[in-house]
Amino acid sequence: MEIYTVNPVKVRMKESEKGVIYKSIVAMGFRARQVNDFIKSELNVRMADVIDTGETDAVNFDQIAISREFDRIPKPTFIAMKEMYENKLTYQLPEIPETENIIK
Repeated sequence: MEIYTVNPVKVRMKESEKGVIYKSIVAMGFRARQVNDFIKSELNVRMADVIDTGETDAVNFDQIAISREFDRIPKPTFIAMKEMYENKLTYQLPEIPETENIIK
């Protein structure tokens, strides 16, 4: 299992080059959700192949092996943070028309 160390100062310095850190955090949140959905779908596909005996007391070693394999995958949040830090994650903010910027 990989250990991820997050240095807030480095992240802040890296993100200040791109703009507001809060926008980057939102982008990382969206990416983490995408990664999580992908991992869930992969897990469901793999578990569908495992034959369930229907017995509640029986130990299914295939399910245990698959669960352990997926437990070794880093958390989606760390994957998104790593992608952002390595400039693999890009995002684009929608343009806001000038009329919407005016407070009424």
